[in-house]
Amino acid sequence: MVPSTGYNKTRTAVFISGTGSNLKSLIKFSRTAKSPISIDFVISNKPKAKGLNYAKKFKIKKKVLNFKNKNLSEKRLLSILKINNIDMICLAGFMKILSGNFIKKFKGKILNIHPSLLPKYKGLNTHERALKNKEKYSGCTVHFVNSRLDSGKIILQKKVKISKKETETSLAKKILAQEHKLYPRAILKVFNL
Repeated sequence: MVPSTGYNKTRTAVFISGTGSNLKSLIKFSRTAKSPISIDFVISNKPKAKGLNYAKKFKIKKKVLNFKNKNLSEKRLLSILKINNIDMICLAGFMKILSGNFIKKFKGKILNIHPSLLPKYKGLNTHERALKNKEKYSGCTVHFVNSRLDSGKIILQKKVKISKKETETSLAKKILAQEHKLYPRAILKVFNL
């Protein structure tokens, strides 16, 4: 990827399914001078995703696609991204798995943030599983997306210590706070900045 300077920031879409706290931190980051990206589109698979409010608040275009018919939704998605000149995708709590075909079209340009220290605990219920296995540490990972779930090349990770009294909720909160810092740092690393 070519580092962007000045006004030529890389046009980026963020895909969400939930509260959008990572979206919010990415928007804030994108509006700083050092950011190589601009957030130009928000995609959600849930019409009631709270994160859509950030798109509204920051006047960013948004679209909801239900993914009931994956092929159809992905076709529409690709045309939306093309029309809006989107060059990069950041998945931020997007709870749908993109097809290999879709990923190929954005090869090396889709990032994801995952709430565990990959390759451990791919998929869902990461905090529950980490606690059940009495892990001493968990954390978060930003990685490139490939056609295998949570298996793409790791860009950056942040370790979080699990305390003796940790609950799923407290661990989730602790890790989320780190995700907000890690995602922008990973983006800078991808652009060699």
